[in-house]
Amino acid sequence: MAQASFLRIHPDNPQPKSIAQAVDILKKGGLVIYPTDTIYGLGCDLHNARAVERLCQIRGINPAKAHLSFICHDLTHISDYARISTQTYKVMKKALPGPYTFVLEASSKVPKIGGKRKETVGIRIPANNISLQLVQELGNPIVSTSIHDEDEVVEYTTDPELIYEKYRNLVDLVIDGGFGNNVASTVVNCENDEFEVLRAGAGDIEEFL
Repeated sequence: MAQASFLRIHPDNPQPKSIAQAVDILKKGGLVIYPTDTIYGLGCDLHNARAVERLCQIRGINPAKAHLSFICHDLTHISDYARISTQTYKVMKKALPGPYTFVLEASSKVPKIGGKRKETVGIRIPANNISLQLVQELGNPIVSTSIHDEDEVVEYTTDPELIYEKYRNLVDLVIDGGFGNNVASTVVNCENDEFEVLRAGAGDIEEFL
């Protein structure tokens, strides 16, 4: 495969032409590395099974067992893919967009991954204009997985040029939206409205409860 493209996009005011270029790659089943409000993510179109499998292969995870999260552009979009109680909706409305991944009961609209239907999904709405515009223009959620080992933070998670050096032969596009952070999102399990923190990260969910 050809080397990935490297595309600089303004983090505050993303150029529509550049967003369209990235979305075209996603629509064709490409893998894109892009900024969020926390660390850089590796993503693809949720509804492209082949792209999701390729993403899992790069990360070395079994698609059937993978706990993948995905990015939506607003709460209405989330409600298409997950069942949200009134209590959880109120908390999410206050916390999002922000550095949180909410684990929710999956709806039937979530496609099978690795031939298996997911019972729960992790959903994000990052406070990052690039990732939100990508999702909005694509019209589908973007599967998102971090690009570092969970137990050690390494330098390439923050510098897009170093990310490109590492991934240019594995993905189709690396977006440079400026330096990323090196702390992942806070993962909150919302089943039964208990708001259990599964992974402490960049956000403090307590202030919204």
